[in-house]
Amino acid sequence: MSNKKILMITGDFTEDYETMVPFQTLLTVGHRVDAVCPDKVSGDSVATAIHDFEGDQTYSEKRGHNFTLNATFAEIDPADYDALVIPGGRAPEYLRLNPAVLTMVRHFFDTNKPVAAVCHGAQILSAAGVLKDRKCSAYPACMPEITQSGGIFAEIAIDAAITDGNLVTAPAWPAHPAWLSQFLALLK
Repeated sequence: MSNKKILMITGDFTEDYETMVPFQTLLTVGHRVDAVCPDKVSGDSVATAIHDFEGDQTYSEKRGHNFTLNATFAEIDPADYDALVIPGGRAPEYLRLNPAVLTMVRHFFDTNKPVAAVCHGAQILSAAGVLKDRKCSAYPACMPEITQSGGIFAEIAIDAAITDGNLVTAPAWPAHPAWLSQFLALLK
């Protein structure tokens, strides 16, 4: 496997596991991962949140770790990257409102580079207008955004993932083994 340069777009209250696990896994197998957040620079950190499934109608949320960014958002050129990772959590709620984030996301689809999104990361994909006629999984509460943007919501098990062309998606962090495995296959 050749080493790839991967961009991770994250923000405050990104889901802890959905940020740290892919970041560390991709580094472990030899890829370079640049984690960025709008309006922040390398060395800044974002607050993460830990979401869990405890029998309520939706997930619970607790404060997670601080995740240190290792690149500066304003200096990123998506053309310099081989792939994109979009973690879930609450961060996509505001990241999808940033025109620069949406432009970056569109670049990866326009150039057919691998994209991995998990959980609420689909909110960014939907806002970027890249889901038309694509199968996409996400946290079930994101189904309306996927279908209203022309995507096909893939209702799969919480520990499963789905690949549609250059896009790998999963409902939440329990799918890490399947999601990361499918993403790594696209990176080959």
